[in-house]
Amino acid sequence: MGTLYLVRHGQASFGAEDYDQLSPLGQRQSLQLGRYWAERGLRFDAVITGTLRRHAQTWASIAEGAGLSQTPALAWPGLNEYDSLAVIRTVHPHPLQKPDTPELYRHHFRLLRDGLTQWMAGTVSPQGMPSYNDFVHGITSALDHVRAQHQGQKVLIVSSGGPIATAVGRVLGLSPEGTIELNMRIRNSAVTEFQFNPKRHTLLTYNTLPHLDAADFADWVTYA
Repeated sequence: MGTLYLVRHGQASFGAEDYDQLSPLGQRQSLQLGRYWAERGLRFDAVITGTLRRHAQTWASIAEGAGLSQTPALAWPGLNEYDSLAVIRTVHPHPLQKPDTPELYRHHFRLLRDGLTQWMAGTVSPQGMPSYNDFVHGITSALDHVRAQHQGQKVLIVSSGGPIATAVGRVLGLSPEGTIELNMRIRNSAVTEFQFNPKRHTLLTYNTLPHLDAADFADWVTYA
């Protein structure tokens, strides 16, 4: 049996003009995860990341904290997140106000949930994005690669909430609605674990934050 660790990126820059970069807190979350693993002697036989900046930055901070800076990472575009703004524009074509209040934040994610539901059903095609089936294929191809190339090994994937929730949904045979619910609840720098053999992946844990399980890190838990 091999073990696959899937990590969502640290907190990015939600509401900023450029979301695709870690906030200072996101860097600390990722660094702390690396330190946590180093304390337990965990090392990886292979590392795979999406190609977004926040993925690379998260892996760099994990590697720094764990003393794994010499471990190369394989870039896998199929592990990139969907474009949430493009999804929202399919159901709300007018510009959105910056989500800087709790109500606007909730409104943003209500629209995202609606857009995701329609994209997954094939009733809308967000501009510049693949079909939902092609999006899923990008993720399952990474899982297939892990099973084929890394039997009995420990593998790390650094990606985003959408791909990780999709991977879990496929392994568990969830409906699209169930996958969306997973996606809406995944936390920054959270760890999900699969065991795998040549035929299948099996879910061990989902959306855990063992590295932040102390009073000192109570305000480090974030969702965006």
